[in-house]
Amino acid sequence: MKAEFQTIELEIPAELAGQRLDSALARLMPEHSRTRIKGWIEAGQVLVGRLPCKPRDVVTAGSRVTVCVTVDEPQTDVLPETIPLTLVHEDRDVLVVNKPVGLVVHPGAGNPNHTLQNALLGFDPALASLPRAGIIHRLDKDTSGLLVVARTPAAHTSLTRQLLARTVSREYLAVCVGVMTSGGTIDEPIGRHRADRLRMTIRADGRPAVTHYRVLERFRAHTYLNVKLETGRTHQIRLHLSHLRYPIVGDQVYGGRFALPRGATAPLIDMLRGFKRQALHAASLAFDHPRSGKRLSLDAPVPVDYAALLTVLREDARDVERATADVRGVGGSRS
Repeated sequence: MKAEFQTIELEIPAELAGQRLDSALARLMPEHSRTRIKGWIEAGQVLVGRLPCKPRDVVTAGSRVTVCVTVDEPQTDVLPETIPLTLVHEDRDVLVVNKPVGLVVHPGAGNPNHTLQNALLGFDPALASLPRAGIIHRLDKDTSGLLVVARTPAAHTSLTRQLLARTVSREYLAVCVGVMTSGGTIDEPIGRHRADRLRMTIRADGRPAVTHYRVLERFRAHTYLNVKLETGRTHQIRLHLSHLRYPIVGDQVYGGRFALPRGATAPLIDMLRGFKRQALHAASLAFDHPRSGKRLSLDAPVPVDYAALLTVLREDARDVERATADVRGVGGSRS
């Protein structure tokens, strides 16, 4: 079958100046592997200005790059599967999925199938012509919430550019251990952990990472947060909150040693012992629609187990308040 191509025009931002062309394009086009991009460069499908180039060429800020992307390469290594999807938005250009806890986004080591990508290919076989079935960003396996999926090459390009320009708004809900006094911003670079490749860590030579958070509700020993991403690094929210020493409840990687708050009620003890995944939910998503340009804003309620955690935390806080009030009342009557 004859290959079909899509032409993408890019401009090198200042933050990528001085990098190799293949490395810079891998940052600008994260949906494609660096190996694939290098192949396009070597095949003459990439021009800087109007000149051919090599993968090792150094790029400068403001340079215009034209990439002729192969868009009809079928993803034969990922097979379609019939897996139920909860869609909060659907049109001919985009899908927005409310991902459940436990569903891996992409196939990988230990998860060769039964992923969101398999489910999307089962829902719409035409998505096989797009990188990763049109998935633009990802969520961890045990994080629930909203993901946007492109259905056309044009939508894919538009949404990828919006992510790079940081105009896609992503807001999360998190329950963390400890009582925060106020909100704030975490600006700490993130890189791969040198000793444990499954973890991320704060590193001076890591990629820039900025997380904004504000307090929604305080409990006796926990805090309910709204968290907004400015960047989207792997495990960013989980690592950043842990770095502040307010790890997310149930985080098996960054949560540290499990401990119960002093005086916890029996229901809270049972809930915290049984909550085995991070209490993190991608609740809100907003972006400019690739075709109309209109801002699309969507929300998803927290899952049942997350709602139950909040209920128990609120009841625990009320029980303690009532007990304290009773003690004060008894003390006051004696005086």
